[in-house]
Amino acid sequence: MLAKVRSCAVIGLDGTIVEVEVDILPGLPAFTVVGLPDDAVKEARERVRSAIRNSGGTFPMKRITANMAPADLKKAGPAYDVPIAVAILISSEQVTADLSTAVLLGELSLDGSLRHTHGVLPMVAIAHHQGFDDIYVPEVDAAEAALVDGTRIYPVANLAQLVKHFQGEEKIPEYVRQPITELPELPSALVDLAFIKGQEHVKRAIEVAAAGAHNMVMCGPPGSGKTMLARALPSILPRMTNDEALEVTKIYSVSGMLPPGTPLMRQRPYRSPHYTISNAGLVGGGQFPRPGEISLSHRGVLFLDELPEFGNNLLEVLRQPLEDKVVSISRAQGRITFPANFMMIGAMNPCHVQFGLLPMMAS
Repeated sequence: MLAKVRSCAVIGLDGTIVEVEVDILPGLPAFTVVGLPDDAVKEARERVRSAIRNSGGTFPMKRITANMAPADLKKAGPAYDVPIAVAILISSEQVTADLSTAVLLGELSLDGSLRHTHGVLPMVAIAHHQGFDDIYVPEVDAAEAALVDGTRIYPVANLAQLVKHFQGEEKIPEYVRQPITELPELPSALVDLAFIKGQEHVKRAIEVAAAGAHNMVMCGPPGSGKTMLARALPSILPRMTNDEALEVTKIYSVSGMLPPGTPLMRQRPYRSPHYTISNAGLVGGGQFPRPGEISLSHRGVLFLDELPEFGNNLLEVLRQPLEDKVVSISRAQGRITFPANFMMIGAMNPCHVQFGLLPMMAS
């Protein structure tokens, strides 16, 4: 019997629907996953096998073929565990369910529980855009998924609970959304500009930069407070709007850097990479392109301490993001664009002739 279940993939910062097809045929026991899977997707075979058995189901000892369409799209990550497992249960006639309007997301543990999955927000957004309104996500990701209005979010704790829901034995209650203003917010760990004494001319320059979203370079001897002043800049920036917060949350969700228990990023990012960072780490990239420090500082501050120590290539790649407010990464598979609307703050020590003569200057 052929079974079809919808899931999602993340390409850059956008999601795309993936159809998981499972066919079970008589023959020697085998489990084949096709559709350009990476190693994490191939390893789903062992996770799915153990999860089904430990959830009270029967793993069919037949020839199982799992295909993920479109087949020309590279599949990465463990988010396909749940749809593969459910498709196997439907194909083996252990579960009867109509999933034509549903999308399933989540990584499985060996005991059948669902783990946190990266990129839930963009995947739920594309699912809703394409008309899939019943979204099943890991319980820990329900608050993040609920940021997309107009969808029915079902928080799933484990595979056994999901099976009972489809069989009508014990329905999973729909997740109740909280207003954005009531979502938990991380306390700010940065410095407040009001607590800094002295350096009045630099604080004035920081205020002007914050008011006009200008870039800025500070020059002064070690210990004069350049880093502390840069850390204080986000404290005087206006709070992000809801749309800006969703943009930043999407970036951190795809990067797997969304703080636990904080489904929405409400504070402006502050990133301070070391000067030994690579081009891909700063701009983004990799085999499966992910946002770099430039995009992680979107709508916030990118602080480059010891600015002259950054290589010429690193400084050159900052040219396009500073001008266009986006980062474009071209690969053989295609072109991906990440947002990069940030304030760049640089800090450097003066030369030996200036050392001790100028306490600090800002431009």
